[in-house]
Amino acid sequence: MTQQIARLSPHQNAKVIAVLMAVGSLVLLVPVFLLVSTFAPAGQRPPMAMMLVMPLGYLVIMYVTVVIGCAVYNALYGYIGGIEFDTAEPNVASRATGPAVR
Repeated sequence: MTQQIARLSPHQNAKVIAVLMAVGSLVLLVPVFLLVSTFAPAGQRPPMAMMLVMPLGYLVIMYVTVVIGCAVYNALYGYIGGIEFDTAEPNVASRATGPAVR
């Protein structure tokens, strides 16, 4: 059955995406900063505070961006419709034998 998403919750979606981006940037940026700091000359090392400022910056920027995106989606839903997806009832027999191979 095809369904449409009629409304996106701006705060909830923004909160989830912002935290994921902040955690992801911590995991990806901290090792890069440490590596650059290890091999860079003393006068050209990036400030260590950037390891905290950048994830917080990502969190704020992504939160605001997703809130705006959800607001635009919600405003345009009445004119252009929503994101469509298909749903199906789970097949009980395939659950008993394990995941289906496609």
